[in-house]
Amino acid sequence: MRLMTKLTPPVARKDPHTLSLHGHVLQDDYGWLREKESPETLEYLAAENAYTAAVMEPLQPPIDTLYAEMLSHIQQTDVSVPYREGRFDYYARTVEGEQYPIYCRVPAEAGSASRSLPPAEGFTDEEVLLNVNRLAEGQAFMSIGASVVSDDGNWLAYTTDNTGFRQYTLHVKNLVTGETLGSLAERVGSVTWAADDRTLFYSVEDEETKRPYEIVRRVLDEDGRSFSAGDAVWEDADERFNVGVGRTRDGQFLIVEAASHTTSEQWFLAATDPTGKLRCIEPRRDNIEYSADHRDGEFFIRVNDTGRNFRLVAAKVEQCGREHWQEVLPHRDDAMLEDVDLFRDFFVACERFQGLPRLRIHDLTGQGSLAEQAGQTPREISFPEPTYTTTPGTNREFDVKSYRYGYTSLVTPGSVFQYELATSESTLLKQLEVPGGFDRSLYASERIVATASDGVRVPISLVYRRDSFERGRNPVYVYAYGSYGYSLPIRFNSNRLSLLDRGVVLAYAHIRGGGEMGKPWHDAGRMMEKLNTFTDFISATEHLVAAGYGAKDRVGIEGGSAGGLLMGAVANMRPDLFRVVLSHVPFVDVMNTMLDASLPLTVAEYEEWGNPNEEAAFRYMLAYSPYDNVVAKEYPAMLVKTSLHDSQVMYWEPAKYVAKLRSLKTDNNLLLLHTNMQAGHGGASGRYDYLKEIAFDYAFLLWQLGVEKIEI
Repeated sequence: MRLMTKLTPPVARKDPHTLSLHGHVLQDDYGWLREKESPETLEYLAAENAYTAAVMEPLQPPIDTLYAEMLSHIQQTDVSVPYREGRFDYYARTVEGEQYPIYCRVPAEAGSASRSLPPAEGFTDEEVLLNVNRLAEGQAFMSIGASVVSDDGNWLAYTTDNTGFRQYTLHVKNLVTGETLGSLAERVGSVTWAADDRTLFYSVEDEETKRPYEIVRRVLDEDGRSFSAGDAVWEDADERFNVGVGRTRDGQFLIVEAASHTTSEQWFLAATDPTGKLRCIEPRRDNIEYSADHRDGEFFIRVNDTGRNFRLVAAKVEQCGREHWQEVLPHRDDAMLEDVDLFRDFFVACERFQGLPRLRIHDLTGQGSLAEQAGQTPREISFPEPTYTTTPGTNREFDVKSYRYGYTSLVTPGSVFQYELATSESTLLKQLEVPGGFDRSLYASERIVATASDGVRVPISLVYRRDSFERGRNPVYVYAYGSYGYSLPIRFNSNRLSLLDRGVVLAYAHIRGGGEMGKPWHDAGRMMEKLNTFTDFISATEHLVAAGYGAKDRVGIEGGSAGGLLMGAVANMRPDLFRVVLSHVPFVDVMNTMLDASLPLTVAEYEEWGNPNEEAAFRYMLAYSPYDNVVAKEYPAMLVKTSLHDSQVMYWEPAKYVAKLRSLKTDNNLLLLHTNMQAGHGGASGRYDYLKEIAFDYAFLLWQLGVEKIEI
């Protein structure tokens, strides 16, 4: 490795290795960067960090300004809306100056759905369950995974990750005495209690692949100070499947699920019989997914057996196989049934229609069959804006007369509403306060449509500041993801005010590979259709420029993880279209990663990307793999960010990608790599530390788009 001067980037040494497969030779010059403990690897990452710091040093004043602005828009001491669960109301609060939330509860008040909104400092009779700030003392990283309280309210099981590798340790806290029973197990995923308040079920990951493969049962000893040795009650040998465990909303059953990207299977056990035998609802069938909840002796099952967009069926617990399924809601080509929230007297169908989410309430107190009751005209909660996100809120109780949901848009801060079944009216319980002079009337939000290269219409959500918008002249920032059927959430983020107030138009492209138009939208952007994801993004960007939402020479783009794959692919395909690229933890070394079955996620990911051991998939994936398609040509300016302890996209993918780009690109545009040496896939865990990362990114973006004038 050539050592750098202050503003000369490091150059990684080449150590060529080749792999011949399907008549093609893959050459990898930088595979040595996979040696995480190697002094040479750490030296290279440190050199890249030093180069990035040196280049960005003149931007420190704008970074500080952006950080101060973003911080001014955050209510630092705040509290969430309490929700009822059993004998208590639960909430979280934050305190100015502290990085992490404090999780609390108070005794429930008789006759109320939950307590009213507490003051910012919490209720006077609150009990602190977890103060994450105390757990984080002496740690560079801290994250809470699972957190579940026993039915009697006396025990809290929770998991922690102190590296960012998403490898969680299980703890149990006695909420009566305040004592914590040490580290109970490692590599723990989902966690739930049985109804006896003593038996704990949890999933365990494979040490090498990080696949949750096993369900373990442990019982609290009579003295309440230790647990029995682990007893494996379920194991799945199929490497495509991840397993998890939970409870139905009514608390009657434990549910064990095994799920791949395309197929699922569920087993159940009465929560009052934790040592009983698990029973299967319906054996797995390839490309059929289902999930079940329980009400009054029947399972309500959301399943995609008759169409990709799912239907809802019901069956008695005693006879729950598919030959006994009775249809409650039919499959519809024009609407995706994303989820079902089931309660004693109603259920909420969480749908996606014409690319937008909607909530439809179906009454279950009438006469006739379930299908006849559900088929009556549902009550639909209406939303006023052209593009928005609504999601189910925290609804832990089963026998209720109201429903919590969240709502937000690009100009509406996050809001919690409560819908009353008796009146069909929604009441705003809390809207996120945005201090620092936020005036939503200054901003405009739109939903437009671009035409893809094959004629498909691709939605785009937009927001900009009205008084700074000049058609064809503004810088434009385009964000997208486009994988795993994930629907890009359109929500308010006060951090982005710092871009909007500087005249940047923000655009969110709902490209194929996501879930905005249901399962078929995902299918059209995965496996042997993956190129649609990239061409959709290019078409969306071209449309934004042609329609005057941005200047053609002031286009910035961003994506992370699978969205980082998108960034790498479109930068290879159309580097002339973009001025600057922000790429976070990017999945760019597609071939080497997907050919290594020992890595976390690889085998399970065959159902999203394809299996390159098969020749057709190999050649298709090779055609877009960013690392394998870097060539000698001009590229946009890039800021590539990764984390040393990332378990989803290993740090070496972006490191190798940057090293190869440096050796081949023919331009003088900046190429920066920054590795967070103390975090994982999501970056810094503390809220202030994370805000500093955002300020850093925005300063680079604004500089490259010509908003900030800095000379180096």
